[in-house]
Amino acid sequence: MDAATLDWIAGNPPPAADLPPLPADDIAVLVPDPAWFTRPEQAEGLHGISHCARTSVLAFLLARVHDLDGPHTAALCTAAALHDCRRHNDRTDPDHGRRGADWFAEHAEDVLAVLGQDVPLALREEAASAIAVHNLPYDAFGPAQHTAYQRAPHLTDLLKAADCLDRYRLPLKRWWPDFTHLRVTVPDGMLPFAHSLVVHSERARLHGAGHRDALTHAVTTLTR
Repeated sequence: MDAATLDWIAGNPPPAADLPPLPADDIAVLVPDPAWFTRPEQAEGLHGISHCARTSVLAFLLARVHDLDGPHTAALCTAAALHDCRRHNDRTDPDHGRRGADWFAEHAEDVLAVLGQDVPLALREEAASAIAVHNLPYDAFGPAQHTAYQRAPHLTDLLKAADCLDRYRLPLKRWWPDFTHLRVTVPDGMLPFAHSLVVHSERARLHGAGHRDALTHAVTTLTR
């Protein structure tokens, strides 16, 4: 992200709202490996490492709000960290969810070891199902997507919400989060948190921090 775009985003925050304080060391920070993306430019692009890592943080917070247990939280955050890794481009790319699900199913052991997550086999299948349909509108589901959704409706709904919250990285307000089509409640406090997460993490990246350090810095700053 360039400095001018980031300054514009920072200067247009959503309305302030309270989010219950959370200790920084309690929030999962999952940063995908660049090698998991289809090509290097995708890893550093609009749907790349920074987006996926922020989505995993937002997914963790939504999991807390919706009382997910530890294994389901790990499955959700893992899905969030991977959801866009098999994109071919930054446009619609309607098959990238399915490709991501297939890729995760094939590489789950290695991925979970890198991310430090313990996800039981049955929940790995649910995480893959959520990845498979995360990018498709509910009313666009065909029979295969409905079947996948029924395997993991709550994980899918929360992944869609977390993905939506990171739209503050986009340079037009009309592209920012719209919760009209979501099926879960997003607390008002999540909006300013998500906006600030973009600003702080991208600012740190512009100052030369790596992906993990930038996101850790942002989370620590926002949860003090």
